[in-house]
Amino acid sequence: MSKNAKPNINQKIADLKDSMQWFYGDEFSLDQAADQYKKALGLAEEIQQDLTALKNQIDVIDKDFTKE
Repeated sequence: MSKNAKPNINQKIADLKDSMQWFYGDEFSLDQAADQYKKALGLAEEIQQDLTALKNQIDVIDKDFTKE
């Protein structure tokens, strides 16, 4: 993925999983835990926003199909 490309929902979910695995890995550091948690929380919020936007798009499409 290029630096200018915006990550999609699937990539964000994969990044979140990787971030969560860090807490169980050998590289875990209590000093870095707060920063990693903030990063994971930010990703989770982005994913939630993306899913909400996608749901809204689906609702609009569904209304278009049910009109006929």
